[in-house]
Parts: sequence; C-alpha cells; structure tokens
Amino acid sequence: MNFRSEARAAVPTMGILLLVGLTMVWGVNWPVMKISLNEIPPWTFRAMTTPAGGLVLLICARATGHSLAVPRRLWGAMLVVALFNFAILPLLSSYGLSLLTAGRAAILVFTMPIWASVFAVFLLGEAMTARRVAALVAGTLGIATLMWGELGSFGATPKGAALMLAAALSWGLGTVLLKRIDWSIPTVTLTGWQLMIGGVPLIVGSLAVEIPAWQPASHAAWAGVVYNVFAVIGLGMYLWVRAVRLLPAGVSALGTLMIPVIGVISGALWLGEPLGWREAGGLVFILAALWLTLFGKRGDSPERS
Repeated sequence: MNFRSEARAAVPTMGILLLVGLTMVWGVNWPVMKISLNEIPPWTFRAMTTPAGGLVLLICARATGHSLAVPRRLWGAMLVVALFNFAILPLLSSYGLSLLTAGRAAILVFTMPIWASVFAVFLLGEAMTARRVAALVAGTLGIATLMWGELGSFGATPKGAALMLAAALSWGLGTVLLKRIDWSIPTVTLTGWQLMIGGVPLIVGSLAVEIPAWQPASHAAWAGVVYNVFAVIGLGMYLWVRAVRLLPAGVSALGTLMIPVIGVISGALWLGEPLGWREAGGLVFILAALWLTLFGKRGDSPERS
C-alpha cells in the first residue's frame, strides 16, 4: 500500500454538494424501503425500481439534448460495473433489509467506504494518505459505535448481516471500477444505461422466483416504489455516479458515511427503532471522518468524463 503524508487539494464545492444531496435522498430511504419491503418481495421491488429509474434518466438525457449513444469499447466495462453497482448491490441489500431493522441494515451496508478505500489503493493507485487513514479510522469507530450492543441482534439474523456485508463489498468494488474507466459520455447517459443493464437480471429473477406468489400491496408500499424510482434511483444514482467521477474513489466512498446516521434517525422517527447514546457517539466520529475527508487545502479535482 502507498502510505504518505497528505498535501492534497480540498474536495471541490460541487463534490460536497453532491454528497449532501445524496445523503438526504438515500438516508431517509431506509425506513421508506423497509415499509415497501414488508409487502413487496425484494427481487420484485428492485426489478420495478432499478430499470424504471434508468428509463427516467435516459428520458431526461434525451430531453436535455444529450446523446444516448455508447461507444462500443465501453460496453464490456459497462456490463461489469452495472453488475456490481446496479444488480448485485440492490438485490443483496433488499434481501438483507427484509431480515434486519432499517438502521442495522444501513450501518452494515455503509461499511462500503472501508472496502472501497482498500480497493482504490490496489486498483487505482490512490495513496492511503495520513488524512485518509485518520478519516477511515474515525468512520470505522463511528460505525462500530452505532453497532455497539447490536452484535447479538446481528447474530440472531446472520443471513441478513451477511447479505448486507456482501452488498457493501459489491458496492465498494463497483465504485472503484466505475472510477477506473474513462467513460467519455455524459453522467446522465452513463447512469441510465447502467441502471437499465442492471435491471435485466432483476426482472428475470423476479419473474422466475417471486411474481407467482406476490400479493397486492398497500398505497404506502407503492409510495415507496415511486420514491425509489424518481428520487433514490433516478436522482440519487445520478448524484452518486457524478460524485464518483468528480472525486477520488476513496473520498467519494468516505463521503457517504453520514447516510447510515440519517437512516438510523429516520428509522427511529418513522418506525420507532431505537435511538440513544450509540447514535450520538457514532455521529461525532462520522462527522470527524467527514471533516477529514471533505475539507482540506483549497483546490479542485477535475472530473473524469
């Protein structure tokens, strides 16, 4: 690994704004999605929301004058990245969430920055700087604080915990692979096509496994589907891909650490899930990690496009 002291440019303001927007959109989704998954099977939920969100983005791309064409040389990479980020990740996280509380699920899947930071060192050559190591330690302590006293609960649902950790690994690797490629196409086009590609195995699996046994859902469950299509998948995935293209992979990953805090708080407010000293302590560590990650010396980091 490449360890060195850090003299780096600050994260550009646009990168911070992208991550703030993403935090709010994705953070409140954990209880929203939990409500939907109580009635809609996980594979079917993702089969409806993932390609629909991709279609929304492609329509927006066309409406704003962007080309939908993808160079032939990019299709292989597009398929691989879409598999990790838009098929494996949503499927595993949906099944895991169906077995855990919204807060616990969010905590586990957002161990992603740990895996992404490690993958970025080996696959992108990003330096494991002193500031990034400190941020990673602080973020890990924040996640550990949120998990304090919950290990017994995770152990009671080992399948759910294993699924969420596998989702985190898939997301971390997919994030680094997304950064590795010089895509040379607009972010909205790139994200839309990847969502459409990732939706194909989800649709096939849903038709084969879940649709025959599916029962009608409530208005609240369908509201969660609509929120996921337009906000979480459409807007959120665009913000995430844009952030990854703009920022170093490790920085964009660490920048998501506030999302599980929002997930835990919104789960407490909407679903009556526990909220106490663990959440407060975890928030302190995570805010420290975000400060180390997102604020430094002034400067810009050019977007790869």
